[in-house]
Amino acid sequence: MKLRDLSATVVNAALYASLGYLTYLGLFTPVIGVVRFWPSVIVPGFFSVVYGPMVGGLGAAIGIFISDLAIHGNALLSLAVGVPANFLGFYVMGLLARRRTGRLHIYGSIVLLTLVAVLTLILYWLNVMLDFITATTFISACVVSIVSIAAVYRFYPELSSYGIASVAGLTLGSGIIGVGVWGFSQFLVLPSGEMNLPVQAALIWFIWTFITEIPFLTAIVPPTLKVFFKAYPSLNPFKQKEKEKPEKA
Repeated sequence: MKLRDLSATVVNAALYASLGYLTYLGLFTPVIGVVRFWPSVIVPGFFSVVYGPMVGGLGAAIGIFISDLAIHGNALLSLAVGVPANFLGFYVMGLLARRRTGRLHIYGSIVLLTLVAVLTLILYWLNVMLDFITATTFISACVVSIVSIAAVYRFYPELSSYGIASVAGLTLGSGIIGVGVWGFSQFLVLPSGEMNLPVQAALIWFIWTFITEIPFLTAIVPPTLKVFFKAYPSLNPFKQKEKEKPEKA
C-alpha cells in the first residue's frame, strides 16, 4: 500500500470512528421515533471512491471496530460481524463506483430500493417488529434514495456508477450484519441483553441497517465528490481513465 493510501486509510478510520461515536451520542443524526440514522457512512463512502476500494474498506473496518468498542465494548461481536460487513461492503462500493455503468444499472439500483420499501410495508402489515412511524420513515428513506440516484444520473453523469455501487455495497454489508447478529445471538448474549433471536430478526436488522444508511450515501456523497474533484482534479479517478483512452488508441 502506498504512503498516500495508508494515510488516507488512517484518516478514513479516524473520521468514521469519531463521527460514528458522536452519532451514537445523539449528535449529527436525525432521530425519528425509535429510528436512529447513521450518517457516518459518508466517510468511507467518500474515501472508497476517491482512494479506491482497499482504502474505503480497510478504513471502514478499523473505524467501526474502534467505535464499537466505545459504544458497546463487545470486541468479539465487532470482529465477527461489524468489521467484515464494513470491509466487504465498502470494498465492493469502491470497486463498482469506479466502473462505468449505463441506464440498466441505474434501473437496477432503483428496483432494489423499491423492493426494500415493499418488504418494509409487508413486514409492517404482518406486524413484525415495525411500528407505523418506523415503517413510514423507512419507506420515505427509500424514496429519498431513489430520487437522489436519479438526480446523480441526471446532473453528475460521471458519477452515475455510484448509485448501483452504494446500493450493492450496502446490501452486502447489511446482509452480513443481519445474518451475523442473528447468528451471534444463537450462541452468545448481545450487548442489548438479548439471546436466541428469531430468524426474522436477521431480516429486520438487514432492513434497519440498509435504510438508516442509504439516504446519506446517495444524497450527500455525490455532491461532495463533485466539489472535491473540482478542487482536486488530480485525484479524480474518472478523469484519469479518460486521459488513458487516447494513449491506448
